[in-house]
Amino acid sequence: MAVSFYMDVHVPRAITEQLRRRGVDVLTAIEDGAREWTDDALLERARELGRVVFTQDCGFRALAEHWQRAGRSFAGVLFGRQTGVTVGQFVMDLELIARASEPEEWLDVVGYIPL
Repeated sequence: MAVSFYMDVHVPRAITEQLRRRGVDVLTAIEDGAREWTDDALLERARELGRVVFTQDCGFRALAEHWQRAGRSFAGVLFGRQTGVTVGQFVMDLELIARASEPEEWLDVVGYIPL
């Protein structure tokens, strides 16, 4: 089963669109009606949906790391810096993760891209 993503509100639309063109299952927080939700609520929602969150928000990453330390379960978080990485690099790495890994591998994991 391929990894599905839940895109935080800070992720550029171009990343989502290119992933979809490549057949990757992506849902944005905005499409999910969660634009104004707290990061806690977004992390919980992604867990309910079984989707790994992609974010470029340092605060969101820190929250996920806090959940790790507290033993609180989540579906996984991938963090990418907002500068120094192209849209194409993010798309290539996220597509690779979607196709080459299983959702279970990301449970309670905070990963960093580019790979």
